[in-house]
Amino acid sequence: MFDYVVIGGGIVGVSTAMQLMEARPGCTLALLEKESDVARHQTGHNSGVIHAGVYYAPGSLKARFCKIGAEATIRICQENGIPYERCGKLIVASDESEVAGLNALAQRCTENQLDIERLDAQEIKRREPHIRAVAGFLVRATGITNYAAVVDAMRKKILAMSGEIRLNTQVIDIRESSDQVQIVTTGEDVKARRVIVCGGIMADRLARMCGLADDFRMVPFRGEYFRLPASKNNIVQHLIYPVPDPSLPFLGVHLTRKVGGEITVGPNAILGLAREGYPRFSFNLRDAMEAFSFPGFWTMARQHLRYGIKEMWNSIYRRGYLGLCQRYCPELTLEDLEPYPAGIRAQAVMKDGKLAHDFLIRQTARTLHVCNAPSPAATSSIPIGRHIVNLVLGAAPNQAN
Repeated sequence: MFDYVVIGGGIVGVSTAMQLMEARPGCTLALLEKESDVARHQTGHNSGVIHAGVYYAPGSLKARFCKIGAEATIRICQENGIPYERCGKLIVASDESEVAGLNALAQRCTENQLDIERLDAQEIKRREPHIRAVAGFLVRATGITNYAAVVDAMRKKILAMSGEIRLNTQVIDIRESSDQVQIVTTGEDVKARRVIVCGGIMADRLARMCGLADDFRMVPFRGEYFRLPASKNNIVQHLIYPVPDPSLPFLGVHLTRKVGGEITVGPNAILGLAREGYPRFSFNLRDAMEAFSFPGFWTMARQHLRYGIKEMWNSIYRRGYLGLCQRYCPELTLEDLEPYPAGIRAQAVMKDGKLAHDFLIRQTARTLHVCNAPSPAATSSIPIGRHIVNLVLGAAPNQAN
């Protein structure tokens, strides 16, 4: 029997496993991952941005953990020789109609104690000659890295502390009793005193095994990206973001520099009908039926119908997608939008149709489930993992020593 089992090999699961072993030297721990390697889903398909904490409600877990996590991410990059850059993020209002939203976002930065620099149109043009905007502000703390490399560094630490990582191991059931948890898998069954579940897009199915998912459902949103040609790798020096819709947890189509030198465009947010369907028009019958049978899905769909139709249209009609970019970078052309892999955002939708805007963690006596951990979970993975460790150790039964 293991002292601890962590289910899920994304960055939150791996961070949690690493910090559990650091907090309890000599404990026995296994990390279970259904794929052939760790970081195969959200962690390996994100934009690579080290977020500063601009968008999140003051006092929320996202706001608290993102700011701490940005510094922790940079430290782990420095300690392990992982490339990173603090290039800064420029959030811009393309016209006067967006200035009020920009000002509200700047106020949120102040509330979240972030250092920003307000810029007028002339100063934006001086710093970013290819960007058109009437106003904006610079968030210096924002950076970029490769999160798959960060996870690999964490994995090596787990193995060095004699932790186990079991790949190609899918969890079929979780059976909790008074003194242990039995995890039924596609391979060998596993027993543990405590179990931490970081299941990403499968979080609700795993939580349902423990009776914790009656009021939410995970819904996939495909984020489609493009890459600019190498000839335009120097078109911007910062990350360029539009003013987002405050009612949605999506940040709009933006220009993102990568640590390898390339620039991506995106993502949008398209309702997915397959939880792990990265190609366009992916469909999985079970995934679709679980979404369609959940009342909150239809409430959410009605509330955001206009936005959803617009996103779908811009996905199919590439010139519409381009138009989103041209609002602030008018010289981009259709030929500049080169193929790039899509990502999947694992988003919890509540029974009342609201999108869960914060991280969501639930517990039974011997299990802890991370039920909603979309962006900025990668940036926040160290403090999220530390928070989970504190919860597990603080509430651990006497046997889990």
